[in-house]
Amino acid sequence: MKYKLAIFDWDGTVMDSVARIVSCVKSAQRRTNLPLSSELAIKNIIGLSLDAAMQQLHPDLNDQAIVAMVDAYRDEYIVNDQTPSPIFNGVDVVLEQLAAQGIQIAVATGKGRGGLDRVIEISGFGHYFCDTVCASEANSKPDPQMIELLLGRLGIARSEAVMIGDSTLDMEMARRAGIDAIGVTYGVHERTLLAQYQPKAIVDTPNELLAHML
Repeated sequence: MKYKLAIFDWDGTVMDSVARIVSCVKSAQRRTNLPLSSELAIKNIIGLSLDAAMQQLHPDLNDQAIVAMVDAYRDEYIVNDQTPSPIFNGVDVVLEQLAAQGIQIAVATGKGRGGLDRVIEISGFGHYFCDTVCASEANSKPDPQMIELLLGRLGIARSEAVMIGDSTLDMEMARRAGIDAIGVTYGVHERTLLAQYQPKAIVDTPNELLAHML
């Protein structure tokens, strides 16, 4: 087997939640009387911790205003917004096949712990994951701390791990951590952006991942 550990990003890689995130950010901006960001600008912050994401969208806000924005976003995502966020077609097969081959599977995400636990429970995939790290437990992407925590806790060498993600944040995090990366084009960023980070492969569907991981 090529790898012993597969680390997955969540939003835009496992779950098709990009449209919901965009919708919730704009709703939160309306609630806090802030100018609406473009869809592209919002897509580019997906993967960051919420504080870092809101600060990037509104760099002039003070700490109190950032907290208000984050609180409004969470309320929209959990309570109000009904935009569908299904699991991408084929991800279940990929996780099943990796697990069957004895490859450990982990998650490194910009979500907070509560948010990740909630969506994992909804997905029914919890039994596949040996470990997860959230932005509330480590430095925000692209800092490599999430990956380094997983490698240390699981006893995996850098050469035995691969990061799978849909954004340049994921690719840069893997580069800084010194592990391989595979980009997916069905989430936030297109092939040309992902290719700038020289991942081992770029795929257009979840099903294509297995050829590069086994």
